[in-house]
Amino acid sequence: MSDLSILMPVFNERETVRNAVEQVLATSYPVDDVELVIVDDGSTDGTAELLAELARDPRVTLASHPVNAGKGAAVQTALQQASGTYAAIMDADLEYSPDDIATLLQPILDGEAEVVYGTRGFESHSAFSFWYVIGNKGVTLAANLLFNSYLGDIMTCHKVMRTEIFRSLSLKSRGFDIEPEITGKLLARGERIYEVPIRYRARGRAEGKKLTALDGLRVLRTLVECRLLAFR
Repeated sequence: MSDLSILMPVFNERETVRNAVEQVLATSYPVDDVELVIVDDGSTDGTAELLAELARDPRVTLASHPVNAGKGAAVQTALQQASGTYAAIMDADLEYSPDDIATLLQPILDGEAEVVYGTRGFESHSAFSFWYVIGNKGVTLAANLLFNSYLGDIMTCHKVMRTEIFRSLSLKSRGFDIEPEITGKLLARGERIYEVPIRYRARGRAEGKKLTALDGLRVLRTLVECRLLAFR
């Protein structure tokens, strides 16, 4: 059993995954034992072969889906494999820094919070596009209105909490709507989310950015569903 499980969903990230894994494993965290749980979500670009090599490190646990099932499905598989007291999500595309996971974990270790999010500032040098930022702010506003909360960034990848809390959410979403489902279910049960500023470098379409306007609509639908479930 480890102290911290870092969950890494991966789909066709051959260009960045080696660097991402090496960065995660080289980072210093405020706990003794760290495991990296990687789920290859049906990659077809040679990522699987790279991951098989990287999984020789005893700190790495590797699982795979035979076909692409979506980020949410990969996160759920990683969560099933996790043995850590705490869990954090880390994408393999290098938009986020694993150094920030250590910063997010500290308020939990200090007893100041149960759930911590890394909030992106979306400065001009770190934004993908105007509409991407507006879309993110729009769905975050929707969450705040629905749950009477005041969060800055619900779609951030960097979310850290006790693994038992993470598992208790009984997540169902298969795609990118896993992010609002996590937030919606946490807010519906009254969890207070502690936010910490983080670094962020958004990729463009040419670099593999996968989010679309349709994902934004799925996010809104998921938030509404979580709010309605809270009334039952």
